[in-house]
Amino acid sequence: MMYAVLVLAVGYLFGCFQTGYFVGKLNKIDIRDYGSGNAGTTNVLRTLGFPWALITFLGDALKGLIWLLIVKNFIAPMAPEMDANVLCLLAGLGVVLGHNYPFELQFKGGKGIATSVAIMLGFDWRIGLIGVIVFLVVCIPTRYVSLSSLCFAASLPITCLIFYPGKWIYLGLILIFTVSAFYRHKANIVRLMNGTESKIGQKATKPNK
Repeated sequence: MMYAVLVLAVGYLFGCFQTGYFVGKLNKIDIRDYGSGNAGTTNVLRTLGFPWALITFLGDALKGLIWLLIVKNFIAPMAPEMDANVLCLLAGLGVVLGHNYPFELQFKGGKGIATSVAIMLGFDWRIGLIGVIVFLVVCIPTRYVSLSSLCFAASLPITCLIFYPGKWIYLGLILIFTVSAFYRHKANIVRLMNGTESKIGQKATKPNK
């Protein structure tokens, strides 16, 4: 239990490093004042362009992957009584929670997709790779990042059931990633249903407040 709390708590602190926020500050803006008001890769892309979005994606992905690899290779071996995969998923979940709800930014962060992609690739490359393929298959023709992200999130429990049948604790933890992604995209879901969701290539402006 102590290790479970540790990897979750430290993961949260890792997640609180908001790459998009710091990228915005380098450009003398608060990225959360533009477009969707989100501190993630897509809003950086619409507001500042591809190079800054790539930096944001890599930063958000690496913070999840680095902590997961630390847990897998160094912390899990110190807790042989615990399932290493459970510790890794808890570590990843902590990072996503920190990314989505960073305490230092009044709990206003991103949506956790870039971070989740890296975590799933680190946890089981098959689950991560299938999720990425699903994302691209939806994103390329539709240009809706939000819809693609939701499809990625929805694929995770399905592939978990395929590769880890009967591992209900894995499924439960992965479902938290999925539910969190859908919750963070609730406004996007409404816009998708109304036909007003932005596509890749559209520029962001300051949101109405």
